[in-house]
Amino acid sequence: MQEAYIKAIVARFSLADMKAYSMPMVPSAQYSKHNSPVSATDAARMCKVPYCKAIGSLMYASVVTRPNIMFAVSMLSQFLENLGEVHWEVVKRVFCYLSGTRNVALTYKGEQHDLLGYIDADGASQEHRQAISDHTFIIDGGMVSWSSQKQELVTLSTAEAEYIAAMHAAKEGIWLCRLTGEILTSKLESMTLYCDNQAALKLAQDDNYHTHTKHIDIRYHFIQDVVEWGLIDLQYFPMDDMTADILTKALLHWKVTQHSLGLRLSHPCRGVMELEQAGAPAVEAE
Repeated sequence: MQEAYIKAIVARFSLADMKAYSMPMVPSAQYSKHNSPVSATDAARMCKVPYCKAIGSLMYASVVTRPNIMFAVSMLSQFLENLGEVHWEVVKRVFCYLSGTRNVALTYKGEQHDLLGYIDADGASQEHRQAISDHTFIIDGGMVSWSSQKQELVTLSTAEAEYIAAMHAAKEGIWLCRLTGEILTSKLESMTLYCDNQAALKLAQDDNYHTHTKHIDIRYHFIQDVVEWGLIDLQYFPMDDMTADILTKALLHWKVTQHSLGLRLSHPCRGVMELEQAGAPAVEAE
């Protein structure tokens, strides 16, 4: 189903003959409003580009079955009203990445474990200086929830950004536990939430207030309560292996492949998961 959808949207925007890419975005590139047209002629020409329709098509894919393009779609959505040629080229690149990996899909296996969550935040690397935070949740080997969005405020440190990301992830995790309790025969009593920032973990677990954190709004300290109540087991996870990293920034090809596997994206082949090949099609990397 998702393979047919990708083929359809690639053909719709006449990109079927373009070369495929092994990653949706170039990691070192920066995109901002300064890439938008400055002359009326260029602006009028870019208005004829089907940018909004393309973003809508990509957004559906990222929400339903391809979470590994969610950051790219989220970032490109910022330029719906003032797009430039550079932004349109990146959109076409995302389509070409999907075209080269169209047989990769979310897979679900027979693992048995409780709800696992991964959280991450990128700091403030974009022009708006608001951190991009994300979370992913996996139940019994299959990913059931994911999100990548701009935080509602400008944070003063990476630890604070990760702390806020943990709070939002906790809300989603609690809802998932209650939902699965109504659907499944066995109710999930707790969940494990992985974070790659030691300072954020310490703040959430030890109630460690000091001058660098006393400004944080009280509602973000909700994460401390759920940890104390035992609803969440907050644990450290190595930064290099953090699965959620792909939802906060553009990564190199090998990182895209590694984290796509972590998101349970692989090649389904007659019921057998070819994990070692997932996210590594015969395409040209840049």
